[in-house]
Amino acid sequence: MANPKKTVKRHCWSNLFTHWSVAISTIVLFISGFGQMPMYARYGFTKIPGFSWSGNYKITLNLHYAAAIVLIFAVTYHLAVSLMRKEFSLLPRRGDLRESWQIIKAMLGFGKEPESDKYLAEQRIAYLYIAVNVMILLITGIIKVLKNTDFYQPGASFIFWVSNIHNAATFALLFGVFGHLVAFVFKDNRKLLPGIFTGHICCEYAKHRHSKWYCTLDVPETTDQLPAVQGEILTVGD
Repeated sequence: MANPKKTVKRHCWSNLFTHWSVAISTIVLFISGFGQMPMYARYGFTKIPGFSWSGNYKITLNLHYAAAIVLIFAVTYHLAVSLMRKEFSLLPRRGDLRESWQIIKAMLGFGKEPESDKYLAEQRIAYLYIAVNVMILLITGIIKVLKNTDFYQPGASFIFWVSNIHNAATFALLFGVFGHLVAFVFKDNRKLLPGIFTGHICCEYAKHRHSKWYCTLDVPETTDQLPAVQGEILTVGD
């Protein structure tokens, strides 16, 4: 039996870098994007002490551009490292929808969870959902920026649809982020939280809930911290 005080390395430094660069840049994009609508001045948020800057279009625009650059870099880094390492374990697999439903029922007290790999089926589905919306936002966002230059002048109708798709993807991503956070309401998911900050999770938890992945690890029984193992790049779907 694994000692519950031991930990196993779930994520290497590049996992953590990708996760937090995507997370922080996305939050800044949400805040600055809503500021450009403009929501904050309309609903009085600019009157909140320390939040008056949110009504300044130039400030929110520059914040939006800066956060977008960080997000583009993080996504490019993620794709490059994944391809070089041939790490695709976050991609959805056949049967993930059925397996996700079994996991949800088990967390609610109905039935038993299926054996899982490093990532749960629901995490792989969430990864795809978030990745698709991020890519839509990046593509439509780049088009919206180019329309302000002499290099590219699309028609008004095209920009109308691009803007609406951009806004729809924004709310879809916001819903995905909300779902990602709500997942930690369930006690079974909370032991994944340390991995987001330190890269390590409880050895006993990994053995119990991620048994397929745990069986592939060379786990010593005499040290307090298990050696690092090669991990996959992590987005907003840990």
